[in-house]
Amino acid sequence: MPRPSAAQRRLDELVTHLRGCALCPKMHRPAVSGGPVLSKVMIVGQAPGTKEPVLGRPFAWTAGKTLFGWFEKACGMGEVEFRESIYMAAVCRCFPGKNATGGDRVPDAQEIATCSRWLEAEIKLLQPELLIPIGKLAIGQFIASDKLTEIIGKKSRVTYHGHDFDIVPLPHPSGASPWHRIEPGRTLLAQALDLIIRHPAWPRKG
Repeated sequence: MPRPSAAQRRLDELVTHLRGCALCPKMHRPAVSGGPVLSKVMIVGQAPGTKEPVLGRPFAWTAGKTLFGWFEKACGMGEVEFRESIYMAAVCRCFPGKNATGGDRVPDAQEIATCSRWLEAEIKLLQPELLIPIGKLAIGQFIASDKLTEIIGKKSRVTYHGHDFDIVPLPHPSGASPWHRIEPGRTLLAQALDLIIRHPAWPRKG
């Protein structure tokens, strides 16, 4: 078996430290990671739900089925291949807990700032060429816009902590939101997926 590269060893170490993070007292541990996948493409989700810490991987439940379904339809890449080919990150890596009124709690500004150390380290190490933020919270870390209709279906060039890369946002694949199932969201989602799979960094079969 070939020895792992220096970059792979550093990424392995980073993911190990990430999974052991306990810096935010209100967050429900353990931290969730997609694993040490060396890739020039990253996705950045929002935060795990209740299922992801138990199953040990991001997008492990209903939203994940929708997300992976988008890519399987767009380019034939199934969930297993996606997880093996794309680095999966998030704004916050632990489940934030529930609101008293129902629904998942949105991470607060301090939690987002604290957890950003992991995203900064991942981007510094991987130096991605394409980053795909999923959902408004993730998109907002890179693009200042509240309207999905202005940013979904478009590619932008951004600089994040000194590293330049392309960004193609996606709406959150939540079953609670009809945005991606009705117009203009459905058409804009298709445009975004087309931009992603045509990007030079996107993994090609063969």
